[in-house]
Amino acid sequence: MTDAPRSHGLAHPRRLLALATGNWPARGYLAVVAAGAAATFLFPESGFATDPLLLTAPLSFLGVVLPFGPGTEGGGAVEVLAVGFWAGWLLLCALVNAAVLGALVAKSTAARPSGGHAPLPRVPAPAERPRPRSVQALLAPAVDNWLARAYLVVVAAAVGFFLIAAYVLPDPGFAGIWPLMATAPISMLALLLSTPAEYSSLSWLSPLVFATGTALAALFNAVLLGRLAHRLRVREPRTAV
Repeated sequence: MTDAPRSHGLAHPRRLLALATGNWPARGYLAVVAAGAAATFLFPESGFATDPLLLTAPLSFLGVVLPFGPGTEGGGAVEVLAVGFWAGWLLLCALVNAAVLGALVAKSTAARPSGGHAPLPRVPAPAERPRPRSVQALLAPAVDNWLARAYLVVVAAAVGFFLIAAYVLPDPGFAGIWPLMATAPISMLALLLSTPAEYSSLSWLSPLVFATGTALAALFNAVLLGRLAHRLRVREPRTAV
C-alpha cells in the first residue's frame, strides 16, 4: 500500500466547505453570522438589520448593484424569490469569508509512507537556515492567482473612478461608496482617517488619504483571497495499491 497524490484535488466547492467548517475560528465566524441573521429576522425594525451585510463584507456589498433583493415589489412569488436569492448570496459570502479564516489557520499535512517511520528532519547548515519572509513573499498571494488579481482589478476601477469624480467632476456624489464597499471592512479605517482632512484647510488631501487607505485594504484582502486560492488547489493524498 502506498500513498500517491490524486490526479485531481477535491472539487473546489467541497474544498471550500471543508475550509469553512474545518476549524474553530471559521466555525465561530459562521456562528456570529448566523446570530446576526437571526437577530435581523427576529427584530427587523432594530439596528441589527445591516449586521449580516456587514459581517459578510466585502463580497456581500456586491449585491447592492443587483436590481432585486429584500424590498423587491411584484407579488408574493417575486418577493419570496428575491429574499431567497439574497439569503443564498449572504450564505455564499459567509462561506467564502469562513474559508479565508480556515485557510489562514489550516496546517499543511505531508503524506507519510504507510507502515514506515517518518524520516528525521534534517538540520540545515548555518548557510541554509531559513531567513525571515520578505515583504515580497508575504504579498505574493495577492498577485500570483487569478482570484486575487481579478479582485484587485475591480478595486482599481473603483478607486480610479472615485479619484476622477473627486478631482475632475463638479459633483462627486457618492463615488466613494464603491471603493469603500469593495475593500470593507478594513476600508472603514480609511474613511475615519480621511474624515479630519475633509473638514480642514487640507480638504483636497482627503480623497488621496481615502484612496490610499482603500488601496492598502484591497491589498490585504487580496492576500487573504490568494491564500484561499492556494488552499483550494491543495491536492489530497490517496491510498493506492
